[in-house]
Amino acid sequence: MGGLVIAPKARILHGHEWVYGTEVRAVFGNPQPGDVVALKDQRDRFLGSAIYNPRSQIVARRFSRRKQLLDADFFRRRIRQALELRERRLPGEELMRLVWSESDGLPGLIVDRYRDVLVMQTLTLAMHLHEGEIVGVLCELLHPACIMARNDAAVLEAEGMERETHIAFGSMPGPFEVTGRGLKFVADLCHGQKTGLYLDQLDNYGAVASFADGRRVLDCFCNQGGFALACAKAGATDVTATDISGTAVQAVQRNAELNKVQLHTVEANAFDLLKVESEKVRGGAESKWDFIILDPPSFTRNRKALGGALRGYKEIHLRAMQMLPVGGLLSTFCCSHHVSRELFLQVIAEAAVDAHCTLRMVAEHGQRPDHPVLLNMPETSYLRGFSFELVQGR
Repeated sequence: MGGLVIAPKARILHGHEWVYGTEVRAVFGNPQPGDVVALKDQRDRFLGSAIYNPRSQIVARRFSRRKQLLDADFFRRRIRQALELRERRLPGEELMRLVWSESDGLPGLIVDRYRDVLVMQTLTLAMHLHEGEIVGVLCELLHPACIMARNDAAVLEAEGMERETHIAFGSMPGPFEVTGRGLKFVADLCHGQKTGLYLDQLDNYGAVASFADGRRVLDCFCNQGGFALACAKAGATDVTATDISGTAVQAVQRNAELNKVQLHTVEANAFDLLKVESEKVRGGAESKWDFIILDPPSFTRNRKALGGALRGYKEIHLRAMQMLPVGGLLSTFCCSHHVSRELFLQVIAEAAVDAHCTLRMVAEHGQRPDHPVLLNMPETSYLRGFSFELVQGR
């Protein structure tokens, strides 16, 4: 087995699981891209087994602190452990992330369940090379009707891999109905965001909707309308869902019919809509909504784009606050691990200062338990959410 000698101050020595190219002092044994390598410190002490790809900035991802190869037995053991964790924390759920990359000791492997259909992503070269063993284990443990390999994420380019989507097992159904936390959705696994739906938000739909009774709700960046649907079912008097994607708007309308709720849909850029509506309120018009939900896609994929992302977050929060009356509610989410909890709150606080309003936090939200967080890997904690009430200025 080839390996890497790691620099003394590398983050992996402090519990992280990644090794960057700048942290490698030497390469021995001529490892090839996708191989398993041994990690050692400069005193020749063994640090663990990792998957290797010199084409990526993250040249090694540790998956075991012991000497370990990638084979069917390994995948069977790790995937079974992941399934047991979900069954303990979310028993009986038909919509769920079953395997989540480093959080389950399988870097780059994602498996989502939509009833009896699995959507798999192999986002590292090593996992891609072992697709056959992974599919075999999934069939053995879960007996799915279909396994779809949906490798269309931009991160594949960093691994030197081409994007592709194919059926790894069985035959793919067309769009079909699924249920999660009491909400019905039409799952289009070939074209929907991520692997089809935002599974990490399923619990938050109900948590946010618990504030919606009797309120007029605006759901921005609504995608398939999870928040809007939940609020409509929870007793909101009026619900508007808006998204820039016409396909998403059509999906919301279809999902509203499935859930037997009434709501309005608007195909629009949320930035433009918020700007226009906030200027109307500042000009003296009465606000159309007293509960606004902001759940935008990630504004930043890397630290270089962080400044622009923070400006974007501040703008949408400022506009939303300008639109809300005293006593109005704002629920907001950020799904970029580059934006820490503290930084996200700072942006919201700065927007509140500019909007001349005072916020009282009423709830904090996070990712679902099927997206477990590793203490020493902040990248696994990426979804942050808060609900606020606008209180009378003092």
